[in-house]
Amino acid sequence: MSALDGISLNAKISLAVAGIIMLTFFSVQTCIVFGLCEPSLELAKFGWGCVVFFMPPFFKVVQEFLNKTKIKEAKIDTQLKAIDNSNLIVTLGIDGTVLSANQNFLNVVGYSENEILKGKHSDLCTADFKSSKEYKIFWEKLRKGEFVSGEFERVGKNGQSVWLFGTYTPLQNDKGEYYKVLKIAVDITAQHKAEEEVKQKSVYLEHAAKIIRHDMHSGINTYIPRGIKSLKRRLTDEQIKELKISSPLKLIEDGLHHARKVYSGVYEFTNLFKENAQMSKTECNVKEILKDYLKLTAYNNQVILDDNLPTQLIVNEPLFCTAIDNLIRNGLKYNDSPTKWVKIYHEGSYHSGSHICIEDNGRGLTMNEFIELSKPYVRKEGQKESGTGLGLNICISILKEHGFSVWAEKQKQGTKIKIKI
Repeated sequence: MSALDGISLNAKISLAVAGIIMLTFFSVQTCIVFGLCEPSLELAKFGWGCVVFFMPPFFKVVQEFLNKTKIKEAKIDTQLKAIDNSNLIVTLGIDGTVLSANQNFLNVVGYSENEILKGKHSDLCTADFKSSKEYKIFWEKLRKGEFVSGEFERVGKNGQSVWLFGTYTPLQNDKGEYYKVLKIAVDITAQHKAEEEVKQKSVYLEHAAKIIRHDMHSGINTYIPRGIKSLKRRLTDEQIKELKISSPLKLIEDGLHHARKVYSGVYEFTNLFKENAQMSKTECNVKEILKDYLKLTAYNNQVILDDNLPTQLIVNEPLFCTAIDNLIRNGLKYNDSPTKWVKIYHEGSYHSGSHICIEDNGRGLTMNEFIELSKPYVRKEGQKESGTGLGLNICISILKEHGFSVWAEKQKQGTKIKIKI
């Protein structure tokens, strides 16, 4: 970039005029020095005139440079003030002494300026960190001129942990020596606490899932089946008929079958809590697995399964059925039609895109509404039906875990959910 960039046309003209005048002056003086012309009063007056006429354009250029410099300094001051207002700023000596700290930093750690100045950086660190090899390496890097960036745990005056995300930048003096360190950081304590809370809740949830899986497994795969078999062995067909318990026994067996389906879904879903978990999948006939899943539901007769559904789709059967069942129940639940129904069919081809469609004759959802309601705990305003606002979110998550994408199209009456497979 040229030194003349950024100055006005008038200033450039003034600089050119001043240059011509000075060049002329030096040319005359050179001729006199080398004896090319004799000194005279006229030449002296000419030289004096050159100096006089040189000054106005020269000072005009100087004035503009000074104004530009002031403007740049003002911008830099504004930027520095903005950084100071929005960040935690500390300067440290290369030996770790605290040289300065802005008010934001003092507010976060709870110290006054007098309490923190001339103290040591290590005084703000946890006992484990300041005595660790990691802390020693931290200062070795800074003294070599390497900047250090990341999340750091510090200790406030009240003894509570403070979490900062910041950068330590070594600064050089005129001799090229690193003599102090500039730290610019932001307070992420609230964010860190939220993340820790989520992690802790995940641990609780995973532990609860293990308990549920173990206890449900024992109940529905051991105790209840044994009880039913034992009961049937002790009762003859005549006794069952006489006691009129054939229907209750059938209900118990159907309930057990349904509980096993639910358990299978819980088992597969809680498997996803494991680190680096991989969803197990098998080749399934979509119509058959949905037919088996829905056969004991109260709304089975309201669901139409088309014959053209994929027969060799690779899915996790329990989770896939759970996700589709959620879409079915939503289509029937949010539906004011006197004859509620949900159709499930295949649409498209290998070239145009293959989709499983779940269409209902309910109230209808636009894609924007579908996206909004897919968020956790979000429910439509004014909705009379009860719910947690989690079902659709979990359903979408399961389908995405399969690698499928989902979107909604509002129909003349109802909604068409398309799952690209």
